[in-house]
Amino acid sequence: MSRPLGYYTNYSPGDDSLLERVQEKYGSGFEKMSKREKLSILMILASNLGNQLEGGVRGEIYAAAREMTDQLSPSDQAGIMEAIISQVRWGQNAEPVHHS
Repeated sequence: MSRPLGYYTNYSPGDDSLLERVQEKYGSGFEKMSKREKLSILMILASNLGNQLEGGVRGEIYAAAREMTDQLSPSDQAGIMEAIISQVRWGQNAEPVHHS
């Protein structure tokens, strides 16, 4: 992370929030976490956000993700993650899929 946590969140220094405690413990750019730990947090947060949404996930999406993990370089996988995070955060989403 090239920018501090406050750039990406509502954290304000001195606000005595969870974000402040996280930054104090792990660094403003999570530099005190391993890559594996960062990815674990990403996985947990993504799962939590996904569980709050309506609709299902098409089987083809699981198949596409499996192909990506099997065939793409780690750099390209991280690039896809970055693109999806940006799209989720800033509202570039298709309508939910409803299964009958």
